[in-house]
Amino acid sequence: MTPDDPETQALLGPPRGSAPRGRRVFLAAFAAALGPLSFGFALGYSSPAIPSLRRDAPRAPRLDDAAASWFGLVVARLQAIVTLGAAAGGVLGGWLVDRAGRKLSLLLCSVPFVTGFTIITAAQDVWMLLGGRLLTGLACGIASLVAPVYISEIAYPAVRGLLGSCVQLMVVIGILLAYLAGGVLEWRWLAVLGCVPPSLMLLLLCGMPESPRFLLTQHKHQEAAAALQFLWGSEQDLEEPPSGAENQGFCLAQLRRPSIYKPFAIGIALMAFQQLSGVNAIMFYAESIFEEAKFKDSSLASVVMGIIQVLFTALAALIMDKAGRRLLLALSGVVMVFSTSAFSTYFKLTQSGPGNSSHVGLLAPASVESAEASVGLAWLAVGSMCLFIAGFAVGWGPIPWLLMSEIFPLHVKGVATGVCVLTNWLMAFLVTKEFTSLMEVLRPYGAFWLAAAFCIFSVIFTLVCIPETKGKTLEQITAHFEGR
Repeated sequence: MTPDDPETQALLGPPRGSAPRGRRVFLAAFAAALGPLSFGFALGYSSPAIPSLRRDAPRAPRLDDAAASWFGLVVARLQAIVTLGAAAGGVLGGWLVDRAGRKLSLLLCSVPFVTGFTIITAAQDVWMLLGGRLLTGLACGIASLVAPVYISEIAYPAVRGLLGSCVQLMVVIGILLAYLAGGVLEWRWLAVLGCVPPSLMLLLLCGMPESPRFLLTQHKHQEAAAALQFLWGSEQDLEEPPSGAENQGFCLAQLRRPSIYKPFAIGIALMAFQQLSGVNAIMFYAESIFEEAKFKDSSLASVVMGIIQVLFTALAALIMDKAGRRLLLALSGVVMVFSTSAFSTYFKLTQSGPGNSSHVGLLAPASVESAEASVGLAWLAVGSMCLFIAGFAVGWGPIPWLLMSEIFPLHVKGVATGVCVLTNWLMAFLVTKEFTSLMEVLRPYGAFWLAAAFCIFSVIFTLVCIPETKGKTLEQITAHFEGR
């Protein structure tokens, strides 16, 4: 018997006759979710920090446009060092999570978070800034992989959707926190603040147990039972898998098995569709669109978008275990189809000629007479953006990360989630880097209609290929892919 066998389902399911009563699982999930909070803060840090770094402040290294493009995620749309560090972190996290365990991997990722922000705080030149940014990116990649896995394995089925969705919720809260704190703190003190969440995670997680499922794969019966008692308040017994349990590692030959290649394909497709939806491009245009709509303070655009993300991601977390994953993904995709179509229509109506670039100049009205009409159209774009972010936050923001942590068997989870996280970050890098070139070829309205087409494909993919996982144990999900 292995932890993926049906017999183990009863051992890791809720206690017989009642739902788990333990509340410490929420504390453990919160401790793990501080990793994604740090991840979000690291992503959002560059937006308020770059204007401060560009000023001629004493002791502040000047940041020119080329350096800023590496420092920020989307700021110059060229290259983003944080995405490259996170891609490497996804590979490292996939290796760590199976060898060091879920808990220790999370503890270890706090080191590059704190070290990276400390280097940024003490930076005397651009290379120190970029080095610190690379380290925080590495930590982001590890946290984005390990936190969903740990939370899904410690949660019982009735709350796994709620707790798993809190990963993305903490990411968007971290981004919003960076935006808000950046309004009152200069870049060095903002980096100091960035050290707080990973330090708190380190303190809280030390008192939490390892994942019971991981402990079973290591044949640690007593530790697994103690972990379940701590997390769920359960007194049930666990059977230790025999030392000769098979399938305790991954090899390419296993890709011939439906229980491996089906979740692999689904996980990779989910991460690709998430980035191909156009979310990064729409976030890039946010401030410009708010300026065209004569918003009093266009710098508030990022804060407004952040608040929308937090509210609707929280809504998704609350209804995830009732509505289900497939329904929310399909609804999210439909909303994104309509909003990206409206956004591309805005570009079509406002472009003034074939020579327009795809940058902010495209948003300017062609004549004085059209200025008032342009403002009205800009408010259409603002509404489209807000609708897109709300739709994305309800489904395609949190659910790919949640499903990634649910659908893979234990013995391939490290490799499989590592491939998914690597796919996500590489797609984020490519879309961020190449979207401007795409708009020059297809024109902006064509590029966003292409994004709408990908959203349509994502809805079809959801309805045809993705199984519903709400209320099921991880072992039942594996059994589904095996046809049992």
